[in-house]
Amino acid sequence: MSYVVDPRVDAYIGRLSAWQQEICQRVRELVHAADPEVVETIKRTDKPYFVLDGNVCALLAAKDHVNVFVYDGAIVPDPEGIITAGHDNKTARTVAFRQGETINAPALTAMLKQIIANNRAGGWRKLKS
Repeated sequence: MSYVVDPRVDAYIGRLSAWQQEICQRVRELVHAADPEVVETIKRTDKPYFVLDGNVCALLAAKDHVNVFVYDGAIVPDPEGIITAGHDNKTARTVAFRQGETINAPALTAMLKQIIANNRAGGWRKLKS
């Protein structure tokens, strides 16, 4: 798949350990596959964000895992239980991946597509009220 990359996102990913790079690159591919109009950017000084009519998700590498923050206002279903934190958060929930873990690509892609659809419909704040 071909998509426009932000060199600042490349730089962020490039500074990570090999296993974290692999996870971030896979998530990046899934986000762009969910909708080719998603745009990469940097927010909060150096954090990769993926946006389309609002935030879709963001990456944050920690020492022993990579967090994918999904900006869904906790209204996107999680039937396969991939959300690992932020269940009661009003803005974003987290899917954390650790070294050696497999990304549930179908479940994450379904969530990303729903977030994008919600963004196009006015965003989760509008839909939630």
